[in-house]
Amino acid sequence: FCKSAGVNCANALSLNTIARTRIEKKRVFIELKYVTSNTKLQTSNMEAGVIDLFAIDKKTGEVLLVMNEARPWDGSDERLHQLQEKFNAYVSFLLDGEMVAAHPELAGKPARIELRCDHIPDERALELLGLMHDQLALQEIKMEVIVRDRKTRQD
Repeated sequence: FCKSAGVNCANALSLNTIARTRIEKKRVFIELKYVTSNTKLQTSNMEAGVIDLFAIDKKTGEVLLVMNEARPWDGSDERLHQLQEKFNAYVSFLLDGEMVAAHPELAGKPARIELRCDHIPDERALELLGLMHDQLALQEIKMEVIVRDRKTRQD
């Protein structure tokens, strides 16, 4: 994935195939990408102020912020709160000047936030992700949810 997509990062997933599915939830579209990979996701640091992976996609020129989620979705309020807090930290990094202060060369670059998970998000998480997607789009920040194909997963 790093080489074919031009992403400058060592921790990205190695992808063999990508299939796209659209999920409609209350007129909110979230695009899920399914990937085939033999690489196990690094466990997310659920500390809200920590970005799991920060890179530049050389192919698109986008600033890429990646959030890894290896845990199964449980639909709990606590998990949804953790997800929301983590996304808030990522958006704050992009919009509140932290990124540009640390990396002035990235000023004005388009941005993408990826949530990479081992499991398909449950209904409550999808609803929240859809709402976040719409809010991020208003700020011209792309958001993708990438779900690892469980058929090739090695635990």
